[in-house]
Amino acid sequence: MNKRLKKLEKLGPGIITGGAGDDPAGILTYTIVGATTGFSQLWLMFLSTPMMIAVQDTAAKIALVTGKSLPEILNIYYSKKLTYLVVLFLAVANILTIGADLQAIAKILEIIIGIKAIYLLIPITLLIAYLVIFKAYKTVKKILIALTSLLSVYIVSAILAKPDLKQLILNTFIPHIQPDLAFVLAVLGLLGTTISPYMIFWQASEEKEEHATVSQAKTMTLDTAVGMIYSNVIAYAIIVSSAVMLFGHKEIKTISDAALALKPVAGEYAFLLFSLGVIVSGFLAIPVLAGSTAYAVADTFGWREGLDNDVSDAKGFYLVFLGSLFVGDFINLANISAVDALYYSQIFDGILLPVLTGLLFILGNNKKILGKYTNKKFSNFFLILTFLVSLFATLFMFYTFIA
Repeated sequence: MNKRLKKLEKLGPGIITGGAGDDPAGILTYTIVGATTGFSQLWLMFLSTPMMIAVQDTAAKIALVTGKSLPEILNIYYSKKLTYLVVLFLAVANILTIGADLQAIAKILEIIIGIKAIYLLIPITLLIAYLVIFKAYKTVKKILIALTSLLSVYIVSAILAKPDLKQLILNTFIPHIQPDLAFVLAVLGLLGTTISPYMIFWQASEEKEEHATVSQAKTMTLDTAVGMIYSNVIAYAIIVSSAVMLFGHKEIKTISDAALALKPVAGEYAFLLFSLGVIVSGFLAIPVLAGSTAYAVADTFGWREGLDNDVSDAKGFYLVFLGSLFVGDFINLANISAVDALYYSQIFDGILLPVLTGLLFILGNNKKILGKYTNKKFSNFFLILTFLVSLFATLFMFYTFIA
């Protein structure tokens, strides 16, 4: 029994990463997918679960076996220019999502307390920075894990929405593809928010910071699987609930419109429950977004990094962390709706996905790096599938814009 408890204590990075995947941008994206495409993309949500596990498990395993993060590995075995390019794209994607998530929290608080969102951005940012910088990593981890459980309300909402079970099963297990731009954008948004670039870098960095050994690989795989399955069950439920409540009935133009997906479970209090979910998920995800950027930049340039370090011991790391948050604030000065910012930031993540999964496939099968721990058939199959699906969707999107 003691051994089992010790194993459970080791769980964390995968569960945090999975929970962070359902951030405000994720919640809004899944809601839009359900509202615009109904049940037609549930099969992709189902398929993306093993895809997500393969991607995250490969990234975490590389960190576990080598004791190094992804930028460090790229620096050692490949080109520094490649590392700079990958980390630059990661930083852009993360900061766009940080900006969108901060705007979502501020917009909700504006509706609740009546203070304009623009005046709330800095206080929210400072609070998040305080929670991360002035608390030990273990304390932060416990808070983040606890917060993930609040998102389970979407499962109840999906059940109470009483979806057509026959249509639900058919659309979950049989692919439905529509060759039009709206459908493909929804595909990219769904994949981008489900298998986000920042999640790949964050979990790898956290496995490194956990100081785990190769002997704990099974625990890591369990942690990853639990986190990813939990994340996708929540996402699936959001799509189902929004499809029943919004598809063909309501166009999502504001944050408040998205709250209607929770009406089956909350009735007239749907907005308040939705607001709680967005605020909680935002406080969960924004530190992960900023943290993954800080880890990646610090490891690229060989700076000391890690949430266990004091600010004075890892100045560059914390400077990037804070910079990511405040640049995210600055983005919100542009006149972009919260809905558009949340949705299109995830489409950008989807465009990056083929690059990152291609890199993970190469790294995961490099015997010089992993020795006998190179990828198994399961991981390779779903990495290739993720690469092909995201690449095809990206190329189709660009072709549609050009044609």
